[in-house]
This record gives sequence, structure tokens and C-alpha cells, in this order.
Amino acid sequence: MAKYKSRIRYVVIALVAAAGVYWFTGPAGSENTVEAANKAAKATAADDSGQRAVATFAGGCFWCMEPPFEKLKGVISTESGYTGGHIQNPTYQQVSHTDTGHLEAVKVVYDPAQISYDDLLQVFWRQINPTDDGGQFVDRGPSYTSAIFVHSEEQRSKAEASKRDLSSSGRFDSPIVTPVRDAMEFYSAEDYHQDYYRKNTTKYKYYRYRSGRDQYLEQVWGDERHYKPLVPGSERYTKPSDAELRDRLTNLQYEVTQNEATEKPFDNEYWDNKQEGVYVDIVSGEPLFSSKHKYKSGTGWPSFTQPIRAGAVTEHTDYRMLLPRTEIRSAIADSHLGHVFEDGPRPTGLRYCMNSAAMRFIPAEELKQEGYPELAIDFLSQSTENTETKTDSE
Repeated sequence: MAKYKSRIRYVVIALVAAAGVYWFTGPAGSENTVEAANKAAKATAADDSGQRAVATFAGGCFWCMEPPFEKLKGVISTESGYTGGHIQNPTYQQVSHTDTGHLEAVKVVYDPAQISYDDLLQVFWRQINPTDDGGQFVDRGPSYTSAIFVHSEEQRSKAEASKRDLSSSGRFDSPIVTPVRDAMEFYSAEDYHQDYYRKNTTKYKYYRYRSGRDQYLEQVWGDERHYKPLVPGSERYTKPSDAELRDRLTNLQYEVTQNEATEKPFDNEYWDNKQEGVYVDIVSGEPLFSSKHKYKSGTGWPSFTQPIRAGAVTEHTDYRMLLPRTEIRSAIADSHLGHVFEDGPRPTGLRYCMNSAAMRFIPAEELKQEGYPELAIDFLSQSTENTETKTDSE
């Protein structure tokens, strides 16, 4: 993998220079400003139960294994590293080029009150080729093989049951060879490997595309590829049938949410909306963004620095404009919303560029009567703080 990544670095630079990728990757230097991409929402989440559990998975290149777990509601952190081998404190060069016995792996710290180990297993299977015992996709060799490292007998029981279910599903023609192993000492990988997909977005996306991972997963899983754990409160929001959507939505709303269309800039409902409130999915009603994170981007579309909470939206690689972009969809109804770019303001450095037609705005004073009392409290407390500040200053 090391030699392959060195070769593609120069190819990527040439592509970027030729295409002028401002709208794809943001202005120069932005790769170092997005360390907190999506983490702001996690940091401000108020529903952390305080519980902690650890899961460890090996699925080939750990660059590709961090993102699908890190974006899940209930996952507190992910870390790339090495485990399963016989030497202490291994380096990337040792693991990649010598017989250390270690595998590239990710350690997932999660809150079991918000997401289950069974859910993490479902996500894991959808990232790998479990029939390959020689590596994963373009990366070959023992250090790139897959494995589930279990930290308890309960995890072992669930992992083995999940593996049996996958084997009997008929999805694969060849046997499932991913082993279930006891967890061993986990050694953190070098800093430049951590959150690589955030720090080096263009290089990561190019490498991932050329690796063949996404193409294989799309072929094997199809519409079931993006597993969505049931999050607390999600039972409230459902996606109506296509017939209902065609009857209820305008032509533009349907084309945007269901067929990935894009509305005109400066000629849409919310691009200049300055009211306080919450933006919900026009299809399902699930909360997406808050006015607290909205800012004037000058693009002509409503723009936000982060979603209303971690797990509110999902990210997908979009190649419709040649170079990869990150598409944003709603977590429950899977509505196309827009894209996220790395040219936003602090603290996230992100610009969630959304289509007004994909959302419905609910003013803060109407949230309670619209069925969102838990969100109304946020604005009520803010209003109270502002009133107290004004009184004190008088």
C-alpha cells in the first residue's frame, strides 16, 4: 500500500491542478482545518449516557475503516492502529513490510445505550470482502486481512452468530473467512494515519476509488450497503411511499430529494432566511439543521457549519461531476440534501450546502406545537440567556 500511495500522490496533484478543485476540496490549506469535521456535533451532543464500550475491527486499509464508524450516532471515537501481532509498538513500515503478525485495525469507542455491538457488526460486514484471505481489495498481504477482535464472551457470541447469519444468507458464493479472534494489545498508528480521510480528503477519495472497495461493495450489497442503525426517536420519522411523495411534494422537491437535482442559487426559499428555528427533512420531518449553525456563505444556497446533531445526516461519495464530492443525505428517509465542502468558517471548517427544496423550516416559536418540544427548549434557554444579559446590562 505504501508504494501505491506514493505513486498516486503525484497523479492526484496533477488532477487537482488541471481541474481547479475549489468547489471540491475548498481553498488552499483547508485540509488542515477540518480535524473537527462532524466532531463538533458529537462534542455538543447532550444525550451521551456516559457509558463506554470498545470494539475492534480489521478490514484492510484503516484509512477506509474509520469513516463508516465515526459517522454513526453513539460512536464516541475511532482510532487507527495495529493489533494481533507479536512485537510491541510496531511502526507502519514494520507492519507493512515485515512479519509482525499485526493487522491494520480500527478501535471503536461507543456508547452501548445509543448503538449496539450488533449494529457495529452490520456496519463492519458492509465495508469488507469477507471471502478474501489474502488482503482487502488493492492492498495485499497478511497485514491487510480482515478480522473481528472481541473483548468479551458476549462480543464473541454476537460476532460468531453474525458471521453464521452472513454465511447462510447466500450473498457470497465463497466461504466467509474473516476470523473472530480474542482482542490483543492495540497500538495506535502514527499521527498522519489518524483521520486521514479528513486531513487529506482528495488523496483519500482518489485512493479509495482506485482501490475497488466501493465498486465491490455496491455490487454485493446494492441498496442494503448503507446500514442504518435505529437511533432513539427515529421511530417518529418514516419515509412515505413513492406515490405519496409524488402527491405531496412539488416537482422541484421530488426531483431534489429523490433524483439528486439541484435548485437555482439565490432563487430558493431559505438561502437568506435569518429566522431562528430548525430545518427538517421535507420528506420525513426528521431534524437536520439548526439556525444556530447557519451562516451567510455567499453561494446562494442555505449553508450550515454542522448538522443539528451527530448522525442526523449521512455522507456518500458522489462522482457525478468527475472529481469526487461528498453528498449529504438524511439519515432516515435517505433524501438527497446537498453536499459538504471544506471552505466553511470555524470551528468546523465545513460548509453544508443544502437545497431549500429538501427542507422545511420550523420557526423556534412553533417547534413545540409542531411536535418538536425537545428542540424548542434549546431556543427557549437561549432566549432566556439573552433576556438576562440585556437586563444585567441595563
